[in-house]
Amino acid sequence: MLVLLAVTAVVAAKAGPGRAVQFLAVGDWGGVPEPPFATPREVATAAAMGRVAAEHGADFVLALGDNFYYDGVRDEWDPRFQETFERVFAVPGLRALPWFVLAGNHDHHGNVSAQLAYSRHSDRWHFPHYYYSLRLHVPGTNATARLLVLDTVLLCGATDDFGVGAPPRGPVDAAAAEAQLSWLQGRLAAARHDRYVLVAGHYPVWSVAEHGPTACLVRLLRPLLRRHRVTAYLCGHDHNLQFLQEDGVGYVVSGAGNFMEASQSHKAAVPPGTLRFFFGAPESPGGFAHLRLDATAATITFLEATGRVLYRVALPPRDF
Repeated sequence: MLVLLAVTAVVAAKAGPGRAVQFLAVGDWGGVPEPPFATPREVATAAAMGRVAAEHGADFVLALGDNFYYDGVRDEWDPRFQETFERVFAVPGLRALPWFVLAGNHDHHGNVSAQLAYSRHSDRWHFPHYYYSLRLHVPGTNATARLLVLDTVLLCGATDDFGVGAPPRGPVDAAAAEAQLSWLQGRLAAARHDRYVLVAGHYPVWSVAEHGPTACLVRLLRPLLRRHRVTAYLCGHDHNLQFLQEDGVGYVVSGAGNFMEASQSHKAAVPPGTLRFFFGAPESPGGFAHLRLDATAATITFLEATGRVLYRVALPPRDF
């Protein structure tokens, strides 16, 4: 049985200027296991993230999993931490930002506990537990926001895919999966007075792309997101940028940090009318999302690594 400690760990993020909490969200950014250990798309995405952080503001980066292709890391001293993370994301605008990290399926092919342990070696890398909570304060107001970070691989199971593949096969440890779900239910209930609530994981709930919706999350997570009026769910896994909206919940797919895929093979598998934006041009140098939470809206901007704004949407504060 998998033993998980400190499942209610709370990490405070410091909000920056501009009367808003702002952060970048990027998934599936994890380079390659052979020299030079970073792809041109990862390098271009890192450079653009630095420019956006410097010009528009960012307090932290949310890493949405698949941090090290294709088989994670061996231990906390694995050179991939330097070659794929520290040296690539050291551009101006990024080098002082903390990263809050979650694990994807490729990370689980390796040693996720080593990624947690690396938090002791880097001032930038914050991975306190497999799942954890961040409480954010909107500067200049009494408003708070909550970011709940999940491990969807522990919740739903692993997959050996790269590109098209089988869906998650079910959790290895059903009791640990149930404990995570119970933790999430408790955290969502406790967040009833937060102006914004965001949930993040690696697998998508809804996606029109090659992996498509994750049946486990549609069954377990979607009802909770709707019941607790969650502002948005953020994920990676599919290697493109998407925004879907259902029953007031925004679904953000930001998995374009290292690869780009144009397939919309699961377009018929999402609820009709929910897809609002899709970008997966194979010639693109990559992309990511920028989120801004202020007193009036949660604004999500999807950007290409060229700096081009692809799509922007503003989600309202939650009703109390």
